[in-house]
Amino acid sequence: MNGDRNISTPRHPGSGDLCAAPAEGAHDNDHGEGMERRSFLLAGAAAIGTSALSYGRIIGANDRISLGHVGVGRRGRELASVVASLKNSHNLEMTGVCDLWKVNRERAANAAAQVYGRAPRSFPYIEDLVALQDLDAVIISTADFQHAPMLRVVAEAGKDAYCEKPMANVLEEAKASRDAVRSRGLVVQIGTQHRSEPYQIAARESIARGTLGDVSKVEIVWNYHGPRWRGRPEVDQIREEDTDWKKWLLTKPYRPFDPRVYFEFRLYREFSSGIPDQWMSHGIDMVHYFLEDHFPKSVVALGGVFAWHDGRENPDTFQALLEYPKGFLVSYSTSFGNDSDSFTRIMGKKATLLNIGGEGSQRWKLVEEKGNHEVNPFVRRSQKTITLSGERLHALSWSQRLLTEAVEKTYGPLPFISDANPSHMKNWLDCLRSRKQPNCTVEHGFAHSVAVIMAARAQREGKKLYWDSANEQILDCPPDA
Repeated sequence: MNGDRNISTPRHPGSGDLCAAPAEGAHDNDHGEGMERRSFLLAGAAAIGTSALSYGRIIGANDRISLGHVGVGRRGRELASVVASLKNSHNLEMTGVCDLWKVNRERAANAAAQVYGRAPRSFPYIEDLVALQDLDAVIISTADFQHAPMLRVVAEAGKDAYCEKPMANVLEEAKASRDAVRSRGLVVQIGTQHRSEPYQIAARESIARGTLGDVSKVEIVWNYHGPRWRGRPEVDQIREEDTDWKKWLLTKPYRPFDPRVYFEFRLYREFSSGIPDQWMSHGIDMVHYFLEDHFPKSVVALGGVFAWHDGRENPDTFQALLEYPKGFLVSYSTSFGNDSDSFTRIMGKKATLLNIGGEGSQRWKLVEEKGNHEVNPFVRRSQKTITLSGERLHALSWSQRLLTEAVEKTYGPLPFISDANPSHMKNWLDCLRSRKQPNCTVEHGFAHSVAVIMAARAQREGKKLYWDSANEQILDCPPDA
């Protein structure tokens, strides 16, 4: 919590310092370039949220929340804008910004000064940020491979966090960051934000009522036409002397400074898996959320560079199949070489829940499972669009409620949602005060990380992989074999 704050002098970084990268880890906008925790594992996260340690960090109703932000690149600026829009309703201030690249750091500090009326403290290194005694929580929006190590640093400093997805793309780092959060009873929100959006909550509630019956298959197809993640303008702007390349690499082997890797890291396998890390993490997290099955039994995957031969190492075309313990199959597919219609289908014996559009689409349609096309090619099935009503509708502001009702009546729910929607951030900020666990806990982040790590490895290694839930290991053979 923060009233008047003292300005801290940053220390000189030691050899063990981690760094803040300018690149962001969320589902980006580059062109060219609350759930019931019914399982024992997820219930554990909610339980530690009311530990004595957690109660000791309760922010009073009238106290200002003091936030720091590490990684203030493109996605970072978007998150900073969301936070700024909530400064009065949630009584908060961005009091510290952190980024290795001088340009991003100075831009973020200037923007925060305009919003909050005074400049935040500014650091290149995350250790100096988390050392601030008056800092309550940290937003992490760095490069994919930096999320888990930085979340661990923040947690070990005793700070709450909002961490962009994927939470991790290395299994041991995922475990370490999760354990650091668990052991301290911290409030951490992972940035698979659709869990907090009203239409996704309404879809989940429909499934929970048993409308689909037994689900046997989920199909997710999200497409895009273009050399995704290639062509960042910052590649031509950055100078090595304005950042700290060795710190940016963290534990990765040294390589000469490469501005393309620095900003277009999603294309390079050592730093990101690309499609699994960035897109599949959203899709598979929604499967976990909707169907309450959190770790795949096994995964196979194929992919390659088939559309854009521009030096990228990660696939531009990718497909994974995941089998889940409850007895259903998930198919996830993305192509960057064709923008054919995107959709999600959750297929049950009684009905299908069909989402029209790509990631974040709010347009869900419930289609009854009746008859067979082989018997009657003209079979007609009743359909019902998922709309907001009751509690979900009245939870919106007056203006949002009017707009939602008007759009639903004239067009139907929109087949998209802005990445700047504030629902997820609001949920986290509310939980900072209540000390309840947010909609996407570190346990949920760990679960989606396991799925995407397995999918990326299965594609790269050309083998079927299995999850050993008892020992939390990825195996080449079934754990009971």
